[in-house]
Amino acid sequence: MKHPLPAHPERICVLRLSALGDVCNLVPTVRALQRQWPQARITWIIGKGEHSLLAGLSGVEFIVYDKGSGLAGMRELWRRLSDTRFDVLLHMQQSLRASILSLGLKAKVRIGYDKARAKDWQHWFTRYHLASHPQAHVLESFMDFARRLGVDPTITSQRPEWGVPIPDEAYDEALRMTGEEPYLLISPCANPRLRNFRNWSAEGYAAVIDHAWSQYGLKAVLTGGSSTKEREMGARISALVPPEATIDTIGQVSLKTLLALIERARVAIAPDSGPVHMANALDTPTIGLYATTNPDRAGPFLWRHMAVNRYPEAVRTYLHKEVDEIPWGQRVRHPDAMSLIHAEDVIERLDTLLSESADET
Repeated sequence: MKHPLPAHPERICVLRLSALGDVCNLVPTVRALQRQWPQARITWIIGKGEHSLLAGLSGVEFIVYDKGSGLAGMRELWRRLSDTRFDVLLHMQQSLRASILSLGLKAKVRIGYDKARAKDWQHWFTRYHLASHPQAHVLESFMDFARRLGVDPTITSQRPEWGVPIPDEAYDEALRMTGEEPYLLISPCANPRLRNFRNWSAEGYAAVIDHAWSQYGLKAVLTGGSSTKEREMGARISALVPPEATIDTIGQVSLKTLLALIERARVAIAPDSGPVHMANALDTPTIGLYATTNPDRAGPFLWRHMAVNRYPEAVRTYLHKEVDEIPWGQRVRHPDAMSLIHAEDVIERLDTLLSESADET
């Protein structure tokens, strides 16, 4: 039996496990649901690292699923929710693992992506699907779930709302690391996945840092995870600039402290990765570096106009096509694609943002 879409859902389940940037882009949809149905209980099934980023988000009950726990972890989650029946399940994770996980959840209505956007056979696991939305930004794709439920379109069309909480101790730690002086934040590395190729060069970042330091007296706070590749990148950047021009925090901060560092920054610079979307969520001026992915689809939503966009050139150079000739969201998986970005491109954006912020003060 196919249940009708609920007019006033009382229990809503959001299934989205990863990744950091994606869960940031999903928060405005949660806020839209909360504005439409303030009495509804929202349960979000989320990954462990992603939960550490969003922990404390108002009005949301998080259920953490450790993606490394396999079937045993799924069974434990199913047991935990065995007495819970949701009015609607928003299946927002396009992976076979998440679809299998969804089978053990009790929900009257299951909504997933339309066939054009679905991956890993996700549409086989849901009864309702999104309306077609070609060339949607990731944030807008998430918002389409709210629209499918009939959320007031004036709510989904207004400026996105986040309200990601940052604890006092995170601000204290950020201040201890940086002091009171203003700074530029740079997160130089994207997730080190196979054939990712989203990272720019140490030399490029160093040129930007030199400019920020010599022209504005701004230090650069380097951030990132604890992988060897990220630590090596930080060391290479620091070796190319005056020692007083950088503060290297790579591998030293929690995600909440990273949020505090980003919020206090004058400008954040990063490739297509979690930190650009974290900065976007905090309304910190953001320069995204894009060549392997399309910023119109995956750029920092409020700051897409400030992205350094070499994606069309990368498509022409390495795929030998134009952007409108390839599938929406296709990546350019070539190790040289990010070399199409020049330091002058980033410096021009930086000068623009710093001059705008100076005009506002």
